[in-house]
Amino acid sequence: MFEKRMTAAGGSGSGDVDSGYAWWRLVLTLILGTVACVGNWSVVVLLPTLQVEFDTVRGGASLPYTCTMLGFAFGGVVMGRLADRVGIVVPVLIGAFLLCVGYILAALTTNIWQFAAFSLVIGLGSAAGFAPLISDLSLWFSRHRALAVAFAASGSYLSGAVWPMAIEHFQTTQGWRATHVGIGIFIPLVMVPIGLLLKRRLQTLTYVQAEAVTEAARNELGLSPNALQVVLVVAGFACCMAMSMPQVHIVAYCGDLGYGVAVGTQIIALMLGLGVVSRLASGAVADRIGAGPMLILGSSMQAAALLLYLSFNSKPSLYVISGLFGLFQGGIVPMYAVIIRKYLPPREAGIRISLVLMATVLGMACGGLAAGYIFDATGSYRLAFLHGFLWNCVNLALVSWLILWPRLRRRQQAMAT
Repeated sequence: MFEKRMTAAGGSGSGDVDSGYAWWRLVLTLILGTVACVGNWSVVVLLPTLQVEFDTVRGGASLPYTCTMLGFAFGGVVMGRLADRVGIVVPVLIGAFLLCVGYILAALTTNIWQFAAFSLVIGLGSAAGFAPLISDLSLWFSRHRALAVAFAASGSYLSGAVWPMAIEHFQTTQGWRATHVGIGIFIPLVMVPIGLLLKRRLQTLTYVQAEAVTEAARNELGLSPNALQVVLVVAGFACCMAMSMPQVHIVAYCGDLGYGVAVGTQIIALMLGLGVVSRLASGAVADRIGAGPMLILGSSMQAAALLLYLSFNSKPSLYVISGLFGLFQGGIVPMYAVIIRKYLPPREAGIRISLVLMATVLGMACGGLAAGYIFDATGSYRLAFLHGFLWNCVNLALVSWLILWPRLRRRQQAMAT
């Protein structure tokens, strides 16, 4: 209610917020995210090749993915803080440079440890295309913030829908090393000019008005900023421990079942393509029902999809279940950013959102590695899917408590009076 009064008074709806320029900035952000997040998906396609190329086990071949995610996680925090201080352009330019260097040097490696080290650099570069862009774009919208944040976050999934198919094609025809060099050259040619178009920044008055809205929301929630941050960090880690199993290992899983790497690549492209649809739809719905209820809905449906993987593994069923998985889980991560923007100071959006998204990325990294070692220990992905489902239950419990807590608190206060 307070937020609506501020908008009607010309507060959060003034200036550049919700303007035509803001929507143009959204388009540029989506393109940047799609290009920069290549690092998250190239190593997934390459996983079976790395296992053969460097003569390692499945867990060892998963190490570069984990290093990429670690770089992506910590790089997001550093670049998010940098975006708070100097704007989004500098993080984008740094990311383009790191991706260029990381991919070209990764192509020259001779063992899995070298490749993992340069995967860390690639992850640092890709970080510029996720958390900093989401936090930056969230400042430019009020009425359609959830939808805008979903668009910004969709760059990662759109990247996963586009890049695996291209990488698998060029890896087959040109070899993985030449493909990595090509990516390293292509990335800065796109990111640098687009990044320079984002140099415009919001007026100081806009931050002051937005802070008044978030302070009122925090008082209603009844949690301190740091307490809310901790709950969201743990919830984000848990949901992505669950999310990582299909996303990281579906290509290798299809290979083990005899369907081939090409089928696995098609399935992950389908999964992430529908994840884009899910993110946009979730953003539109969240603008109506709230980010919290949307988060609970997404987490519940992701848990259901993980259970389906335990029961079916035919080729047609994997296409169907993976498509459902993409539709179910795509909207989860952006909701954390929307919740942060509702309750926490806008001048700290970059670091606050980046910390939670770092937790989600660490969940992806740890979950992907854990699934690889569970497979090595058992010779099957069945327990890995179950492992993911249990982490999903942790996430669902936390987010349900977070959304129900203010209502229970208000009820207790009403009974006390």
